[in-house]
Amino acid sequence: MKRAALLAAAVATYMVAAWMVAPGFYDGFGPPQPYNWTCPPPQAGANLKPSAGHLDIKVVGGVSDANSAFTLDGQVVIGFLPGAFDATGKTTISVDITPLSTCPKPSGIQFVTNVYQITATAPLRTAATLLLRYSNLEPAPSDVYFADDPAGAWKSIGAQQQSQPFTIVTKTSSFGYFAAGYPSASPPPGVLTVGGGQVLPIVVAAIIVLVVLAGVPLAIMRRRRGGQSEDAAVHEDEV
Repeated sequence: MKRAALLAAAVATYMVAAWMVAPGFYDGFGPPQPYNWTCPPPQAGANLKPSAGHLDIKVVGGVSDANSAFTLDGQVVIGFLPGAFDATGKTTISVDITPLSTCPKPSGIQFVTNVYQITATAPLRTAATLLLRYSNLEPAPSDVYFADDPAGAWKSIGAQQQSQPFTIVTKTSSFGYFAAGYPSASPPPGVLTVGGGQVLPIVVAAIIVLVVLAGVPLAIMRRRRGGQSEDAAVHEDEV
């Protein structure tokens, strides 16, 4: 368990550090590690249950330290700047991340991650940075959604335009329930769902179609030339 916790801590630290650097950090890396689902899709195969996370943040001189809470599987990371909490009367502040044991399906929203509840023993003064990892088996999410009650109303809290592959990053000034997804009317713009639920950029698909179409005239020309050569050969034999 201690070794697993250390590994998870290293993964979470790595993800936060990678998110902070310029795009391209992941260039050359292989597929992401398997996602741990609460309700796995049919194509997921073998599945492990998602992990929870806990963090105790020190308060020194009435100011909370900078720190990050994360799940042991690295699927959720939430980072806090110095003084992010209203630490009045506190010596420590506890933060807990708990995956929901059910899979809500709110009207008009398609979730592609688990739903997580994030709680703390003090309210936020400044926004925290929230990172959610998602699977390559589902279309990429366009937004992070928030709710005070998983059975209640969900609202989009947006997402930063730049994040590393298979992660979505946003800011939050409140604690509650979080999940990443997209409006269920259609997948996010710019993606095409193919077999197994994977995503193919429409631009790439268009290029493939253009290449195929461009090859059709060439094939016709070659066939015609081949036919003309055969006719010429037959004519020479007759002569």
